[in-house]
Amino acid sequence: MPSAISTIPNLGPASEAAFAKAGIYSAEEIRELGADNAYLKLLEAGAQPHFIGYYVLHMGLQGRPWNDCKGEEKKALRVRFDALKASRVGTDAKARSELETALQFFGVIDAGKTR
Repeated sequence: MPSAISTIPNLGPASEAAFAKAGIYSAEEIRELGADNAYLKLLEAGAQPHFIGYYVLHMGLQGRPWNDCKGEEKKALRVRFDALKASRVGTDAKARSELETALQFFGVIDAGKTR
């Protein structure tokens, strides 16, 4: 029987819901994919990139507390996270750009305050 995603340290009900949207339903699936590929699936399913969520997943798969990520290890994970985000550029950038243009037109956001 598959293990719940919440059996991975640091992951709970919110993570289970996010992974379910990405079509991932068990801890075994995440372990098989690895942290980078599992996180990429989250992004592909529409999750917003968030560095803390990324390194929390890495730490959990190693059986470590989320706040154990520090120093050079954290810097290296940041580089990998940024690369994952960059690999997604263009997949939803046009839609976001059109939305930001419309929000700027209606004065909802300032042109200088977009991503």
